[in-house]
Amino acid sequence: MAVRTDAEIKRDVEAELRWNPSIDSTDVAVTVKNGVVTLTGFTRSFTDKWEAERAAKHVAGVAGVANDIEVRLPSVDERPDPEIARDAVAALKNRLPMSAEHIQVTVKSGWVSLEGEVEWQYQRGAAEAAVRWVRGVKGVSNLVQVKPRAAASEIKQKIDEAFRRSAEVDANRVMVEAKGSEVVLNGTVRSWAERQEAERVAWAAPGVTKVDNRITISL
Repeated sequence: MAVRTDAEIKRDVEAELRWNPSIDSTDVAVTVKNGVVTLTGFTRSFTDKWEAERAAKHVAGVAGVANDIEVRLPSVDERPDPEIARDAVAALKNRLPMSAEHIQVTVKSGWVSLEGEVEWQYQRGAAEAAVRWVRGVKGVSNLVQVKPRAAASEIKQKIDEAFRRSAEVDANRVMVEAKGSEVVLNGTVRSWAERQEAERVAWAAPGVTKVDNRITISL
């Protein structure tokens, strides 16, 4: 497949943004340099900002995304920090009833910070996903840590097996190295989406506390 130009990537990212019904693409500007997409402008919620980033990452040829979109909440969605914190805690308890008590929530000017420790990476991701939808949230800092749970050899084995099962990741092109609870991914894939999927699969292994994704994209 031929290397895609920045102009082609820009065109497709803009089209992807227009395709998403939750995003007002007229308020978001797209620039591309060497495959790296920069998003600027504003959205009316944090989830719209997150959706814009996710849409850009799905475009072929994208090597990275810098999300500089500003969240400008409509006045009806502006809320005091204590109300946001209360609803964020409730959302965590609903999404993670067994582990929410290990996660602490702080809110400052609409920005939610999550701290604490969990046993699985999916719990860390679920915590962020839960508070992302709370009305009035302008941003999320996920500082929750994953405690190590397994030996390095077991971690590597689990990830290798998951790659072989995956229809989206070519296991023959991705190498896994485990150093304690930290994982390093090397190799080449065909798209940013495949690179992201490989990282997601690695994070899903029990005991993983860090994923160093060194996979490159070769079109």
